[in-house]
This record gives sequence, C-alpha cells and structure tokens, in this order.
Amino acid sequence: MKINKKQKKLQKGFSLIEILVVLFIIGLLTTIVAVNVLPSQDKAMVSKAKVDIAILGGALEMYRLENYRYPNTEEGLKFLLNPDENNFNTANNQGYIKSLPKDPWGNDYIFLNPGEYGEYDLFSLGADGQSGGEGLNQDIGNWTESIE
Repeated sequence: MKINKKQKKLQKGFSLIEILVVLFIIGLLTTIVAVNVLPSQDKAMVSKAKVDIAILGGALEMYRLENYRYPNTEEGLKFLLNPDENNFNTANNQGYIKSLPKDPWGNDYIFLNPGEYGEYDLFSLGADGQSGGEGLNQDIGNWTESIE
C-alpha cells in the first residue's frame, strides 16, 4: 500500500484533542502536588521559627553566664552580636551569634525582659505579624510547647 504526499502531511503532529488531554493531565498533576506540598511548607516555617528561637535562647544563656544577667528589653538581641561594641567585659570577643535572623515571615524576633511567661520572652508573632492568633497566626515563643 502506497502513502501519497497528502496522507503524509496529515499524519505529522498532534491533534488538538491530544494536546488538550496532555494539558489536562499536567494541570491535574500540578494540583495534586500543590495540595500535598503547601501544608508541608507551613509546618517547615513554624519549625524554622522554633529552631531560631532555640538558637537565640542558647546565645542568651551564654550571655547570661558571662554577664550574670540577660540583656534588658531596650538592649535587646543586638547585644548578642558584638560584645565589644556594647561596652561590657567578656571573654567572648566574637559575639554570641553572627547575625540576627528574621522569622520565616520576614519579621524581627521580639525579646522582652522581664518576660510575661518566664524570665524573658523571645518570640515571633507568627504568619500574620500580630499578637495572638490561632494555627499559623499563633505566636511562637520560648514558652510554646506545640503548635498544630
């Protein structure tokens, strides 16, 4: 059986229906992945905030061991960066941390001394950047045990 030039031209490429089916499948797969991945990102952000608070808390403890006190609210966390600039005597001339991290939502961590929940409070205001809230908007602090 011979195929003429007209039939060869018709056999090249994909039909519109085939392209639409492929696009539909790609869209469906994208939706499934997005639905499964986005909640994991939220949990990762909360976990990062908890880890940052633990690291800053460790730096505050080192500061307290060398200076016999925590920085007050006015001095804040910046006193952990470079002790020489803050005019106090310490064996640690490198600072207690290299840089102050931002919380996962781009806000500064808040340090209060004296604290409402403990000797000092160190916390993030959560995803909404406002005090209080529930879920992702809940404050995450050194007093927080678990966040669902």
